[in-house]
Amino acid sequence: MMIVMRHDATPDEVQRVLQRVQALGFTPHLSHGEERVVIGVIGEARRADPGAFVHLPGVARVVPISRPYKLSSREFHPDDSVVEVGGVRFGGGEDIVIIAGPCSVESRSQMLEIAHAVKEAGAHMLRGGAFKPRTSPYSFQGLGEEGLRYLAEAREATGLPVVTEVMAVDQLDLVAEYADMFQIGARNMQNFALLKAVGKRRKPVLLKRGMSATLSEFLLAAEYILAGGNQQVVLCERGIRTFEPSTRNTTDINAIPVLKASTHLPVLIDPSHSTGHWAYVTPIARAGIAAGADGVIVEVHPRPEEALSDGAQSLKPERFAQLVREIKAIAAVVRQAAVSAMPGGNHGSAPGV
Repeated sequence: MMIVMRHDATPDEVQRVLQRVQALGFTPHLSHGEERVVIGVIGEARRADPGAFVHLPGVARVVPISRPYKLSSREFHPDDSVVEVGGVRFGGGEDIVIIAGPCSVESRSQMLEIAHAVKEAGAHMLRGGAFKPRTSPYSFQGLGEEGLRYLAEAREATGLPVVTEVMAVDQLDLVAEYADMFQIGARNMQNFALLKAVGKRRKPVLLKRGMSATLSEFLLAAEYILAGGNQQVVLCERGIRTFEPSTRNTTDINAIPVLKASTHLPVLIDPSHSTGHWAYVTPIARAGIAAGADGVIVEVHPRPEEALSDGAQSLKPERFAQLVREIKAIAAVVRQAAVSAMPGGNHGSAPGV
């Protein structure tokens, strides 16, 4: 449930409500909205009695949250959340965020070459896998800490913040030394021990949807992180497994507007993993931005035919530069339409992307 405080509630009244929530065995989550304070009551819903809070001083009303996910729901947090990573801001109507880089960090020279190329093309963040969850145990598994060092060096050379995947709880300390943002990959979306562990950290998390996960399951995975106290979560739609074999996965474009309506968390689209073929990456990136995504994460490699993983879905730098130009143009149109649709909205030019 959600306790909405009066707009003139005092700090002491808020504190007494927090204490009451804890005394009844629940976990309170405090959210400061634009107009008033909201306290989420987290715990076994059947045990929560609204009457225990509704008459407390400073309380305006008690609202049940109907969805199984609470902290990630717009019912609890109506305003868009903004997640900041090294000066890059996701969500909240900010400019779209473009993350790019290779599937796997293969060498120092490869990483530096790609980092400079994507920075020049307009990327805001750098991606690259140092630890790789692979379907086959015989496939390239990543360079580990050596790869993390190359990512950090590329960040120093370009100024691009780094996101990289963490696969296990015992990797967290090491990855945290080098990365600006943890990525939880599709295969680990329901690795609950890992979700709980990153929830205790104060480093932003990019959470990818599992290939067979419903959107409710996806948001419940995010809930684990939020419930641990880490509010810096960005969601990523990366395609789901269906009966259709013509692409690697089926891009769920529907997920973008559904998630934007259901949650306050920023939402990205991954057109590389969702299609598995470079020729489809740009069209799907365009579609995702048109559907309202807050950004994209794209795989880029100067020589895809030599890539140690996912070369078939990697864009060459010149194709990536074209993608950036196209999705920025689409984002500007989407923003203009959103401004025009507002009551009394500004019908002039929208800000550039």
